[in-house]
Amino acid sequence: MNFLKNHPFAVEAFFESSLVMTFAVPKEKLQNFIPKCLELDTFQDKWAFLAIAMVQTKGLKPKGFPKFMGNDFFLIGYRIFVRYTNNAGKRLRGLYIIKSQTDKKKMELFGNIFTHYNYTTTDITKTTNGNLRTIKSEQSKFQISVEQTNNEIKIPENSPFTDWKDARKFAGPLPHTFTVNKKDKTILTILGVRQNWKPEPVKVESYHFDFLNSLKLQNIVLANAFEIKNIPYHWEKGKIEKWK
Repeated sequence: MNFLKNHPFAVEAFFESSLVMTFAVPKEKLQNFIPKCLELDTFQDKWAFLAIAMVQTKGLKPKGFPKFMGNDFFLIGYRIFVRYTNNAGKRLRGLYIIKSQTDKKKMELFGNIFTHYNYTTTDITKTTNGNLRTIKSEQSKFQISVEQTNNEIKIPENSPFTDWKDARKFAGPLPHTFTVNKKDKTILTILGVRQNWKPEPVKVESYHFDFLNSLKLQNIVLANAFEIKNIPYHWEKGKIEKWK
């Protein structure tokens, strides 16, 4: 039944919100976290990037199925920005997932049947206090607070980006997601399709992620933070090929 994990059908969902924080890391520090068939997607040939995406989905279901079969889930993905050159010679830009979480056991169950993302379930609490919005988990020991403001939002301090134009090039999710099977040397590519994708900068007041700290990445800095709201999204059926 292993073939079921290869994203055997298209999936659709409505993104009520997708909050993504992207961290810059000296490229040599991230190299060992990705398979050899992938390469890091870098900026100025110096910085590589790891993103934490927090997505509130609505109506997630196999594409074309009736609405009543959809489910609402909160999804968290820890991803590295990468590139892959396929057998046709096309250079694809995408993400390599190193950890996935959700707020419901149902998503963990079916996510692990139909993907290789190794979902685990955790508690999620979302609160708003004045202009401060917080997402946290006691079990996973993370917390992020963003300030809702109408003022101009500045690039995070110490970010390698000097303007939001460059920063937006590293605002996930990217078009493709890659899963690598090192044993049989195959790579599974999943294409994400979206419309009206206009990520808006957000001001991060504070954050803490135990998992991020466990990676022991030196000289890691917050590079950008973006959010999109109310976007239809779908993932195509996965495609597999042998990598060279």
